[in-house]
Amino acid sequence: MKPLFTKNGVVGFPSSMYSPTTSPCGYSSSRKEESRVSPAFRKRLKGRKQLLTATPNYLQKSTSTTPLLLEGQRGVSVACDDGSFSFPKECRRLLAQRDGVVGFPSSVYLPTTSPCGYSSFRKEESRVSPASRKRLKGRKQVSSTIPFIMKLLLLALLLLLALAARADEGMWMPGNLNRQTGKVMKSMGLKMSPRELYSEKRPSLKDAVVSFGGFCSGVVVSEQGLVFTNHHCGFSAIQQHSAVGHDYLRDGFVARSREEELPNPELYVRFLLRQEEVTERVLSAVRPEMDESARTSAIDSVRYLIGQEVMEADSTLVGVVDAYYGGSEFWLSVYQDFNDVRLVFAPPSSIGKFGWDTDNWEWPRHTGDFSVFRIYADRENRPADYSPDNVPYRPRYVAPISLEGYSEGDFCMTMGYPGSTERYLSSYGIREMVSNRNQAMIDVRGVKQAIWKRAMEQSDTIRIKYASKYDESSNYWKNSIGVNRAVQKLKVLEKKRRTEQELLSWMRHNPGEELQLLTDLELAYRNRSRANHAFSYFVEAFLNGPELIQQAWSILNFDFEGDERSVTAGLKEIVERYKNLDPEIDKEVFTALLGEYRNRVDSLYLPPLYHTIRTDYNGNLRAYVDTLYAHTRLATVDGLRLFLERDTTYSLLDDPAISLSIDLLTQAFEMNLEMQQPNALVERGERLLTATLRRMYADRRFYPDANGTMRLSFGTVCGYTPFDGATYHFRTTTQGILEKVRTHAGDPDFALQPDILRLLRSDAFGRYADRDGLMPVCFISNNDITGGNSGSAMFDARGRLLGLAFDGNWEAMSSDLLYEPRTQRCIGVDVRYILFIIEKWGAATRLMEELLPTSPSPHS
Repeated sequence: MKPLFTKNGVVGFPSSMYSPTTSPCGYSSSRKEESRVSPAFRKRLKGRKQLLTATPNYLQKSTSTTPLLLEGQRGVSVACDDGSFSFPKECRRLLAQRDGVVGFPSSVYLPTTSPCGYSSFRKEESRVSPASRKRLKGRKQVSSTIPFIMKLLLLALLLLLALAARADEGMWMPGNLNRQTGKVMKSMGLKMSPRELYSEKRPSLKDAVVSFGGFCSGVVVSEQGLVFTNHHCGFSAIQQHSAVGHDYLRDGFVARSREEELPNPELYVRFLLRQEEVTERVLSAVRPEMDESARTSAIDSVRYLIGQEVMEADSTLVGVVDAYYGGSEFWLSVYQDFNDVRLVFAPPSSIGKFGWDTDNWEWPRHTGDFSVFRIYADRENRPADYSPDNVPYRPRYVAPISLEGYSEGDFCMTMGYPGSTERYLSSYGIREMVSNRNQAMIDVRGVKQAIWKRAMEQSDTIRIKYASKYDESSNYWKNSIGVNRAVQKLKVLEKKRRTEQELLSWMRHNPGEELQLLTDLELAYRNRSRANHAFSYFVEAFLNGPELIQQAWSILNFDFEGDERSVTAGLKEIVERYKNLDPEIDKEVFTALLGEYRNRVDSLYLPPLYHTIRTDYNGNLRAYVDTLYAHTRLATVDGLRLFLERDTTYSLLDDPAISLSIDLLTQAFEMNLEMQQPNALVERGERLLTATLRRMYADRRFYPDANGTMRLSFGTVCGYTPFDGATYHFRTTTQGILEKVRTHAGDPDFALQPDILRLLRSDAFGRYADRDGLMPVCFISNNDITGGNSGSAMFDARGRLLGLAFDGNWEAMSSDLLYEPRTQRCIGVDVRYILFIIEKWGAATRLMEELLPTSPSPHS
């Protein structure tokens, strides 16, 4: 499974297009960069297209580049973007002609979800150069409500019962745990104090937990900076180091010495140092007369300024101000990033991806979803770019590893970086998500993935090139299927509507409340429904569709005048994308998606290329695509060389792929322009809805929606009954692996190499066996997780590592919208299975001495 999306993404000329990726626990995708238009590109477009820097609300919020000076905020710089295509008057530039161009974000985001990464949306990562800034904005969870008449009589009892029955619900800020939550954790078995979980002054458990690449989580497990994360989180890095001659995806990888550990310039890990509430300062910029656009710009200005102050005080730190409770609270997180991260160990994909698509989002699970990396620093233990002179990082805190295992009912907590949840989203927003975003992903990706998979099965070269892309795409595709089914089966819309009716009743009894709130919100969604539907398919078919178009956007937005590191990283990215592109496969995908888009949307939203196909190619989609690829230079090594060498004989804007990319982005802008007014009303309505819910339950402590910041969730190890007649145990073992191999004989998703089969059949489990002598593989708990949690540490009551979260279960796919305590489960890989594979399959004696220097058998 994989890692993140709410209702938005980013439009523009991405320098690194990707399909949203989330994973169970946050499967993931790749790092995104801040959306900016390079000076070089501005010059290139001058005289041909009007440049408009912006980030549409439908795609995803990001920081634009036009400065806005607010009254009383001298020198504050902020994006002119208001979260949609409705720009403040100070920033607005109207298109002079149809050929106008919207901003060119360096990456396009699509809805993403994952096991442990249920339906979420990938947000821009907050990051200083050379990395990107990612802001994950969440809404709030709408909790169960009771009729107003009974509320006053039963509220106190309800709160007590809710805590007792649903104590495992919530993604809590470790540094802001309320007293009630702390007491509940203690009553469930926690043996640690709050300061042992989170402290800014002395080492604590939070110092062992990292954000891995901005799309997953990880945990530090040795004094020399080893990090455990999921196999699917390291999948892209493993793929980039693979070739037919050394296929680390198929055969796995073991570094026998430090010198053999493989660098990954695109990866980083992020440590949280401290958090501080800055709500009063941020909201001081808001004035009563501001509309939604001005309000957003004012808030973003102050958020940006606060973050800049952190970085100006210490260039090794990153300051990010995130919104909580739909923009009612704001907290500053101060991070330190380490950019030298090297691959140390990866099991074969037959272990790390055992079950592949068949088992994705399913329980029982038997996947060894782990990989091992090492953090490097300079000789003073400070962050540093890759250098052969760097040394292993000396961590502030190392998570102790437990070999004792767990029993049903044992306390279990998860710490990581969940992407986003939308538990306060209105029923109108959920209905739109199901019908548009999710359905577009299901329809379009199903077509694209079928083509990719057919080609991958016919060639090892193609399999290696497309493995990571397919993995990311299919994770969200299956997630969308599961979310739509769960919304219907669990009657999520009906539950949301009941909550909204109870809210309306409460509002009628409380003077001053905005009684038209729900009516206005429903109307706003209705007014953007046609364009939103078309745009959802447009994003999937074009912005995240043909790789030629993605390459064109990367080249258009490339800035040769940037700093050396950014230029080097950008060039590497473009070359990597070219290396992993097969023109014949991409032409087949492009042709199929052109037909799929045409069949799914109103003809009003067809880009001009369809007119060209009809008039110049007699409606033949493949003839148009063949001609495009025959005339573009971007699909050939010679054309790539001309660009990289900045050959003046190559006119970039005359290349047909570049011209088409600009036209497509113009179409995206026009769709967003149509949605501009309802987008602003939706944003306002959802924000006010959340605020009203909190007023209705003023005596209750709400946990904030996930928004990409560190969170802790807790519960117990436990099985569940998904339906009548079926009961699932809390643990799986290697016996289940062997049973699946027999049951699915001939299915490559369940094929194991002979040496792995011999190892599992030998029963030589040693100190890693459970009390009954069996080798545990995976286990489940009712911890509350979502996309981005992939790779999160799963701890016992004493803060010892039990395993890594990597997925969620099929029966609770709608958990980002509504928590379902009866069926929602977090799937983790047991740390004992991880160590067993490292020691017995990998024969990695060096790593084992580092991980368990003196550990005896737990059952001796």
